[in-house]
Amino acid sequence: MDDHLDAAVRALSWNPATPGSVLLRLLKLDHRDVRRAVTQRAGLPPEVVDAILADPDHRLRQDFADSAAADPAQRARLVDDPHPKVLLALAIGPTPYRGRVQPLPDWAYERLLKHPDERIRRETVVSYLVPVRVLAGLADHPDSALRTAACRAWKELPDATRELLLRDDDLKVRQAAAAQVCREDAERTAWLVESLGGSYLVNDVLRTGRLSRELAEQLVAQPRPVPVAANPSLPPDLVRRLAVDPDPYIRLVVSARPELTETERAAIDYTVEPEARLDTLDWVWDAREDVEVLRRCATSAHTWLRRSAAVCPALPPDMVELLAQDEDFAVRLLLCEFHPEPPPELLLDLYLHGTHRAVAMLIAKPGFPSAGMAARFLDSPDPDHRRLALRDPALTPEDLDRLSRDGGPRGLAARDPRLPLARIRELLADPDLVGSVAGNPALPVEEMHRLLDTAGVPA
Repeated sequence: MDDHLDAAVRALSWNPATPGSVLLRLLKLDHRDVRRAVTQRAGLPPEVVDAILADPDHRLRQDFADSAAADPAQRARLVDDPHPKVLLALAIGPTPYRGRVQPLPDWAYERLLKHPDERIRRETVVSYLVPVRVLAGLADHPDSALRTAACRAWKELPDATRELLLRDDDLKVRQAAAAQVCREDAERTAWLVESLGGSYLVNDVLRTGRLSRELAEQLVAQPRPVPVAANPSLPPDLVRRLAVDPDPYIRLVVSARPELTETERAAIDYTVEPEARLDTLDWVWDAREDVEVLRRCATSAHTWLRRSAAVCPALPPDMVELLAQDEDFAVRLLLCEFHPEPPPELLLDLYLHGTHRAVAMLIAKPGFPSAGMAARFLDSPDPDHRRLALRDPALTPEDLDRLSRDGGPRGLAARDPRLPLARIRELLADPDLVGSVAGNPALPVEEMHRLLDTAGVPA
């Protein structure tokens, strides 16, 4: 298969209008990428799902188990698959970039958690998708890893069960249980700090656990006490000591503490570099539904507070408008990435002028502007800008035809379902564009089959 036909076959695998008859043919092709692309589609016809589940190649079933677009009830049909890699993929679940998927039905997780293979049980129980109601039922499980996971359902557990977990025979179970109460329990915090030792898990405890005066002084005296600098229970005099620490990052962490006034923040010698990658502040995210906290952060002179406010969906409209004009690029980008309704003109501005790789994905946002794009960009000298004209619902057939002949946007224009059928068939004969037009939802089914015939795909 030459490169042009290969591109066309790949395009058919993701074309949203490709019917089951074509998808079934694609599954017969010895083409790993194409077969995987079929498994990752949303709304697969039942006959295609049946074919995937019955396929002798475990990799295909594994890909379907890992599909973020698949119906969880259909993925759950793999729960008795004979191949461990399929079950592991099912247990772990899909992890789309900055996206969430629906969990499997409870019965599927319960079946996986009873599997005789320890790896499958343990991969299941660490999955972020397993509902807490399922985890809550594991508090008395003989496998300590499963009892450890039950601690994640702490709020669902009765007091007597919590006490049993806090006194469990297994150290990791006791640690997981203690981590759930250490914010209010200085003794548990001290025990966790000692028992976790040099484990990376101790950082969360240092950042959030309640500190006794004695432990706080010990921790502050250690080299580079970064997590402690954010701890809410750190005594004020120790906060002031860290505010003048020689380490600039520790001073930055202190400057973003919730109890400080704007004046107190400004008195600390800190810097937020434009390219600095900073996690959302815990205390801001914990208060993400509190409009008053979000207003305080959005109007702060501290860049880290404004960045943290920008990712909170409950940010009120007037604060959205304020942060859309923020001098910090990251604030504007985070607002576009995380807020459900970022200003359309901000989306467009960052897409056109931003240099971060994430701006290219903003065009997929529902609020990205479409109306009027042809008038603004059809005659732009920049081909990337001319492509925006294709988003305009009022684009004329003549201008669409023109763009399908334009060296810059013609590939995207070839996938536009508004393209006349005669032009679609004409582009099928163009080796350079057949890979694009094969992704056009308006491509007739008979033409899809004809492409597969030409590529030698079995009927």
